[in-house]
Amino acid sequence: MIIAIVSIIVLACIFLMLIVLAQDPKSGGFAAGIAGGSQVMGVKKTTDLLENLTWAFAAVLIVCSIGTTFLIDRGEGGDTGINSVNIDKARQAAPAPAAAPAAAPAAGTTDSAK
Repeated sequence: MIIAIVSIIVLACIFLMLIVLAQDPKSGGFAAGIAGGSQVMGVKKTTDLLENLTWAFAAVLIVCSIGTTFLIDRGEGGDTGINSVNIDKARQAAPAPAAAPAAAPAAGTTDSAK
């Protein structure tokens, strides 16, 4: 399910980039190129369509991005990152540290030498 939503996100990003690049910020863009021929939809309607598609793909991108956070398996601890899984595995596999030996007194030092 996550793979399907991520695929939708990638496609929405690609289409959003193409639509934004087709628009011209100074009113022209893609619509100005087809205005000289037959006006089937008209210049105004083409820019309206591009604007509506921009909003639609942006909404799809936002909804799918938020939706993926609800589909991720959180496990018992709530950590979902790969690093947290690796840290948990390393903690389980690492042996407990051995107790350090008691420090022996240095040779040649005794209380009777005073």
